[in-house]
Amino acid sequence: MGMFSVSAVVMIAGTRGSYALAGAVTAAGLGATAVVAPWTARLVDRYGQAKIAVPATALAALGSLALLLCVRLGAPAWTLFVSYAATATTPNLGGMSRARWAHLLHGDESSLHVANSFEQAVDEACFMVGPVLAAFLCTAFFPEAGTLTGVVLLVTGVLVFTAQRSTEPPVRGYGPSKAPFRVPGIPPLLAVCLAMGAVFGSMEVVTIAFADAQGHRSAAGIVLALQAGGSCAAGLVYGATRRAGSGSGSAEDRYVWCIAAMTALLTLPLLAASLTGSLPVLAAALLIAGMATAPTMVTGMTLVQRRTPPGRLNEGMTLAVTGLLGGIACGSAAGGWTVEHVSPVAGYGVPVTAAAAALMTALTWTRPTRT
Repeated sequence: MGMFSVSAVVMIAGTRGSYALAGAVTAAGLGATAVVAPWTARLVDRYGQAKIAVPATALAALGSLALLLCVRLGAPAWTLFVSYAATATTPNLGGMSRARWAHLLHGDESSLHVANSFEQAVDEACFMVGPVLAAFLCTAFFPEAGTLTGVVLLVTGVLVFTAQRSTEPPVRGYGPSKAPFRVPGIPPLLAVCLAMGAVFGSMEVVTIAFADAQGHRSAAGIVLALQAGGSCAAGLVYGATRRAGSGSGSAEDRYVWCIAAMTALLTLPLLAASLTGSLPVLAAALLIAGMATAPTMVTGMTLVQRRTPPGRLNEGMTLAVTGLLGGIACGSAAGGWTVEHVSPVAGYGVPVTAAAAALMTALTWTRPTRT
């Protein structure tokens, strides 16, 4: 999953000579995913993971292959948008995995905390290695190599994952339960996810622009990987502490503190860029700033799990991911505008602002409605 976006950008920009077209195609894909992903997750909850994930992945793989062929054959630009939009059916594997942990460890909050922390650390590791691997394949072999490898890995992974039938949670049916979006306490969490996504999206664009301004654009991937590495390490440590309170209030308090820490640490890249202008110093600042990401995401997903009605967990988790994707798109646009019209250094104010918005939302609205 961490390979597709970078592979598409490098592939399209390398063959069509337009980063604007590459960015527009990937943005359209994110928009399509934001619309389609919750429906795919709803089908997974209703009919089971294996029955929906396999055909949904096959359709997404065909979309990626169609994009590859359209780029290779020089098809019109509109075919790229249509092909990449078809990849929106890719199932939320992270959500399905967390749903299995919730089923296997039902009632054991401490063990579930460790499992969710492990999942988040693995996610961070994948999104740390994926872009680097994609860029290497596309540049060392041929422009389509990253997309082709990503398709093979995706299909293989889904088939292996869905073959584990003993851990698949049973289909419970919807019954009288509300849609997750209508459950009190869920919309504020989605709003926080939107702001968090803006942090990630803007940070990526701004860091690439800053490295480019320093004449080291090729090092941007390594610098961003350090941020993900800090988050991965923090996720493992956070899981090892086994701090999972028995009540929802303790998780909510930790959520606020995690977002507050993230907001504070995100000022470090801004200070490093403005005071030193040094890429190595910025890399160190991003490594430290990334350490608040995994604990924040783990606690947020724990709250989503607790508040989502039984039988609709995958839908609730996917809504959170959809919020992140929407935020990434908005953050990328805001970061790009700031870099172009102000400066790359000023661009680091965008993730700080987004994190502050997440903190204000968490302080004001994330507590559940009490009778």
